[in-house]
Amino acid sequence: MALSSGSLEAKIISELQAQDFVTEGQHAFVGKMAAAIAKAVIDEITANADVNVTAGSSAGTYKVS
Repeated sequence: MALSSGSLEAKIISELQAQDFVTEGQHAFVGKMAAAIAKAVIDEITANADVNVTAGSSAGTYKVS
């Protein structure tokens, strides 16, 4: 499964709506906040995460991209 900041952003907004956050209107900044959080999470994962494959011909450690 590929990482997607757009998909993560939508899930963050959905969860905030479930908690009664105001997500629409002139003073609602939930969308911008969700986009910033999603981008930071994806950037952190792609910069620092490793996948360890412990068996088979593909055994080794690989970077997440």
